[in-house]
This record gives sequence, C-alpha cells and structure tokens, in this order.
Amino acid sequence: MSVPLAELTGDYVLDPTHTRIGFVARHAMVTKVRGAFHEFEGTAHLDGADPAGSTGQVVIKAESIDTGVEQRDQHLRTNDFLDAPNFPDITFRTTGVEQKSDTEYRVTGDLTIKDTTKPVAIDFEYTGNAVDPYGNLRVGLEGSVTVSRKEFGITWNAALEGGGVLVGDKIVLEFDVSAIKQG
Repeated sequence: MSVPLAELTGDYVLDPTHTRIGFVARHAMVTKVRGAFHEFEGTAHLDGADPAGSTGQVVIKAESIDTGVEQRDQHLRTNDFLDAPNFPDITFRTTGVEQKSDTEYRVTGDLTIKDTTKPVAIDFEYTGNAVDPYGNLRVGLEGSVTVSRKEFGITWNAALEGGGVLVGDKIVLEFDVSAIKQG
C-alpha cells in the first residue's frame, strides 16, 4: 500500500543492495560502455509537504568502479581517470530541490570528482513507495544527468586513426534509488 507524499517526511538511507549508481560513456565514437559503482552510501531528509526542504548526500568509493572488464577498470582507477588512490570519494551534496510535477523533481547540488566541484542538476522521477515485508518504508527514485568529464579534470584520451577519440567527453550518470526510512 502506497503512503501519501506528505507522509513520507523523514530521514532515509540508501539501500545499497537495491540501488544502482551507474554511468554510460561513449567508446571509439561508435558504441557505449556501461558501468556502475558498487560501494557507496547516502542519506536524505525528505520533506513530503515541502519538497524544497529536502536534502541529501551520496559518497561513492571511486575504487568500486566496475565495467565488467578488469583491465579497463584498473585503468579507470588511475590518475588518467578517477585517481582513486588520491581521491577515494566521489561526492554529491544537494543545494536545492524543485518539484516539477507530481512525480518529477530537479535536484541540484555539488558534484565532486578528483577534488573538482561543479554544480549539477539531476532530474529524478519519483517511482513510488511501499512497505517491504520487514516493515521498512521504502521510496524509489530514478534519475540521470550528463556531465563533461573534462570539467572534472579527466582529460585522458587517444586519437583514432580515422578521426575522433577513444573516449567521449560526455558521461551520463544514472541513479536507480531505493531508500529506507529511518526510525
């Protein structure tokens, strides 16, 4: 049974076993590589009556990047890309929430990758809520945002023989969130 939006007010934590934080990058200008981060934590305060009063933050472990190809993942962890040994965390902290419709929200915030912080706006769809078999109230959100990796100091690339580059600049960050109400 779904709970009315106003009754969702409270503090939440991301459920890492039912949340996916992923990405899509263009490769060799002809295909896409998809991947995900497997280690992260996040908290949020949702204000169902006044969504603008909602806040949240996510901390992602850069070393947990996974594209399904270990050699590529190892390269992505180096200074050419995420420099996970020196910058172990990728963070997002909200600066605002705007309700666009009954189910659509724009969440603005500061995204930090490799010690560079840029403002981003992530469009989320509220996918619903439910009480699970263990009595936990869960809310679901899906969203994405496209960022320029160069803006975060991630500039490594290789030229292709026929023109173009190996790795595209635009990266789509994807969020499929299941959050559990606390208390």
